[in-house]
Amino acid sequence: MRLDKYLKVSRLIKRRTVANEACNAGRVLVNEQVAKSGTKVKEGDIIKIQFGNQITEVEVLEVKEHVKKEEAGQMYRYLS
Repeated sequence: MRLDKYLKVSRLIKRRTVANEACNAGRVLVNEQVAKSGTKVKEGDIIKIQFGNQITEVEVLEVKEHVKKEEAGQMYRYLS
């Protein structure tokens, strides 16, 4: 799955366009590498997202095309 779509489906970022802009600005890292919006995400990847001064780090637990709002938090695990 594309990184921007994963960020939206998992609800780490609310809108896909915002996720796309964050990726293109270099504020998203996948496995310590700057990632573009089209980067493929798979289980076990570590994603770091910079929101201003805050850095959110999560591990991808599962990749699904569609999830309910209540199940979105099960797609990843917070690391910091």
